[in-house]
Order: sequence, then structure tokens, then C-alpha cells
Amino acid sequence: MAHEHKLEILRGLIKFKSNTQKIWGVLLLLTIVTTVEVVLGIIKPESLMAPFLGMKLLNWIFIILTIVKAYYITWDFMHMRDETKALRRMVVWTAVFLICYLIFILLQEGGYVFDVYKDGFVKRDF
Repeated sequence: MAHEHKLEILRGLIKFKSNTQKIWGVLLLLTIVTTVEVVLGIIKPESLMAPFLGMKLLNWIFIILTIVKAYYITWDFMHMRDETKALRRMVVWTAVFLICYLIFILLQEGGYVFDVYKDGFVKRDF
């Protein structure tokens, strides 16, 4: 059964007249977010180099912007907004949990590798 897709982005803030316009709008939005990431990566402002929860604040900004892009790609291009609430929650909550788990593992292992390079052999008792 075919149904119409919603032709709006950013929770209805911007509305389009056709699917082609919407695709270009989403492309522009994702391009802006990617440009912000690239500019921050090139400039690396000193104010964002402060440590925050075990990493530099700039790294947290990169992680958050990447998650935002991944979520938005799933939401619009994979048409998750048109699915039932239960399916959306299953997909999104599972992805969020797995991404948080991956970040935790990377921070733990990265910290261990850093300690090994800095101090030599490090033994951890878990």
C-alpha cells in the first residue's frame, strides 16, 4: 500500500513541494553539518581543546555531529519517520545503545593503549 511521504524537515520547520526539493534540502542540511565538522577539524579552536569526560571537547562535538548525521540519514532517507512508533523506537534505541557502548569500549581501550605507550606495561585488575 503506497502512501505519501512527509515533505518537511527539522520537525516541520522547513516544508517542500516535491520529493526532489526535499532531497536537495536534506543534502544541504547534511552538507552544512559536514562543513562545520571539517572547519572545526582544520581550525581546531583552542577553546575546544579542554578535557571533558576523558576526551577533548572537540572530539565530543565530532561524535555528536556524526551521530546527528547518521540519525538524520536514517530518519529521512530510510523513511523511518513514516514507520510505526514501535519500529522507530526499536531501530533508533538499539542504534543509540550500540553507539554508546562502542564509545565506551573505544574510550576504555584507548585509555589503556595510551597508558601503555606512556608508562610501559600496565596491568589492570578487573
